[in-house]
Amino acid sequence: MPPIAPSPSHTSVRGTAANAEIRRHQPANRSSPRRVGINTRYRLNRYGDRQLNNALHTVVQSRIQYQPATRDYVARRTAEGKTGREIKRCLARYVARDLYRLLENTATAA
Repeated sequence: MPPIAPSPSHTSVRGTAANAEIRRHQPANRSSPRRVGINTRYRLNRYGDRQLNNALHTVVQSRIQYQPATRDYVARRTAEGKTGREIKRCLARYVARDLYRLLENTATAA
């Protein structure tokens, strides 16, 4: 597996919302206007950086397996009624935010 490095698109990212859009982890509300309040449905952006998503998936899977705090988070969210897929999506967003902050601070320090 090649090392993870900031993609060329990182320099053009305007903020965390644009970063989420690049990662494909920004949900878009796709509820029917006639069924407002009944079920809120979300659809993910179908475009994005596949290598970054693969790396985030790997980090999330290893955190779930080895980090007790993440296991507690998964248990809590499961008790709230979230599916495994939704929980992993939330965890990937947390990891991606941390990675974005790290890259942003590294870029300003250099």
